[in-house]
Amino acid sequence: MPAPEENPLRPSADASGTASSEAVDVGPPSWTGESRVSATADEGPASGTAGESRASGAGGKARSPEAADAGRGSGGGRLPRSYWLWLGGILASLAGNAVFCFALGWAASEHGGAVAGLVLSAVSLPRVLLLLVGGAVSDRISARRVLIAGDAGMLVFSLVLAAVAHHLGAPPALLVAAGVAVGVADAFYLPASGSMPRRLVPREHLPRALSLRQVGGQVINTGGGPLGGVLVGLAGLAGAALVNAVTFALVLTVLTAVRPRYGAPPSPAASHLLKDAADGVRVAFSHPVLRPGLLLTGAAAGFLLPVLPLLLPLLARAEHWGAGTAGLVIGAQGVGMVAVTLAVVRRGPLGRPGLLAAGGLVVAGLGALGLGLAPGPAGATAAGLVVGIGNGVFSAHIAPLVLAETPESHLSRIQAVLVLVQSLALLLMNNVLGALAGFAGPVAAVVACAAVVTGIGLLGLASGPLRDNRTGLPPRPAPAGA
Repeated sequence: MPAPEENPLRPSADASGTASSEAVDVGPPSWTGESRVSATADEGPASGTAGESRASGAGGKARSPEAADAGRGSGGGRLPRSYWLWLGGILASLAGNAVFCFALGWAASEHGGAVAGLVLSAVSLPRVLLLLVGGAVSDRISARRVLIAGDAGMLVFSLVLAAVAHHLGAPPALLVAAGVAVGVADAFYLPASGSMPRRLVPREHLPRALSLRQVGGQVINTGGGPLGGVLVGLAGLAGAALVNAVTFALVLTVLTAVRPRYGAPPSPAASHLLKDAADGVRVAFSHPVLRPGLLLTGAAAGFLLPVLPLLLPLLARAEHWGAGTAGLVIGAQGVGMVAVTLAVVRRGPLGRPGLLAAGGLVVAGLGALGLGLAPGPAGATAAGLVVGIGNGVFSAHIAPLVLAETPESHLSRIQAVLVLVQSLALLLMNNVLGALAGFAGPVAAVVACAAVVTGIGLLGLASGPLRDNRTGLPPRPAPAGA
């Protein structure tokens, strides 16, 4: 699954994942303020939510969305124009985010490791502390309003930051203040953003919609670093902040043009905000599908994501493979992920999403085992490809499953829990695995990750509700005589 972004100013392509999401890329907003209003940029009539009826094309009889969708292939049909518009804005936003994150880290590194670590903590700490509150706020007052307010606020902040940095440079206090602003904005923006595909597309099209966002995010993340390096060399932190402001303005324009077509209206403020936040955690871990889905996501974030960025360089140095081999392994992993994601974009889910997500973790775990035990560069590259295929299968199916199974009243709060699970797992295990690699060697650390990922995948296969879920697939035909 894609790593949750370290400094995401707007939704990631993944968190979903997974966070993107980028959830699970670990990833879109719950714009519930207008309730089921058809988008100005959409084509055709808006579909209702579960429980509402709509006319069938054949005889004009009312039927539920589920019945209307029964005859469709899981990958058929076009995504609404409003989703394409939103996706374009989000990808532009991610590009600005990648440039600004590079610039912020580069400016912090000039003051030494302690300041660099402090700036990263200034982003991560408020984000983690406020995520659940941010999800509750989005479900209560309309995530669309939260997104518009967040973009407008960060647009103003980016312009002010550019002006201050132009005159004062990048002193540590300014960098820490920028990190805090980013972290607070993330806490409210990411949960709202993570539910956007559910608000803009029918449930059966979620796998394709999320896979498109993931592919776009991967392309932008690949080019964001080099672009950031060029821009910082030319214009420094001030220039990066200006570019970021332009992308905020673009996304703000998109937000005013797009309306949600699906989903429930905001929840009334009948209880305390903290109680609403806690209720999101309760729902997430009591739901028969969401609970194992979150377990798989946390395991992937803690034990699969660190394998390549953290452990592979240590392994390559220990085995005397060189930086070139490490780059080939990372490239092979990316090829595997993109191949699977494009297959899902083309034809929709490849089968039962929970079954494939758990199976994908097993495949990725076996690939990680092959990486740890690889006899040379060729074997390591092949193992990287296997890791990418497994990771791609997992990411492309777990994110739409979690989003589709979330109760409409808790869309942003469940996304907040998803991002929190990924962030905490990654934060903890990066340190644990780094210490393990230093104590027992990188091979032992990679093999340990492989064992845990494979074991969690097998546990997922043993979960009946997860394994048998058919979200995004045509329903089975009724038995004869039923």
